[in-house]
Amino acid sequence: MTDKNAKEMAAIAYHALDEKKAEDIRIINIEKVSVLADYFLIASGTNRNQVQAMADNVDEMLFKAGYRVKQTEGYQTANWILMDYGDIIVHIFDTENRLFYDLERIWRDGSSISLEELEKGEK
Repeated sequence: MTDKNAKEMAAIAYHALDEKKAEDIRIINIEKVSVLADYFLIASGTNRNQVQAMADNVDEMLFKAGYRVKQTEGYQTANWILMDYGDIIVHIFDTENRLFYDLERIWRDGSSISLEELEKGEK
């Protein structure tokens, strides 16, 4: 069963991405198909500055909630920033690289869930 903290982290990250006008935010529950994490969040931005601002906001909001990033990759180039929080992994792409890597297709064995479904389990 998914840890309440993982759901809370995913919801916070979702809202942080949305605040910075992320495009096409997806939450994929991968707990049954991988030991990497419980959730992947995938979002895209239109340019380097927006992608970095999205990553900064995710980090700030999760930090304020008491969660620390274990590892961040790709921040400087900002065409694909990967943020590993243990229970969740946040992928922030520029539009071109999101289409190229197509993580939704690769992780299609996971279940795509809505923010409402995620937050329903928190209450």
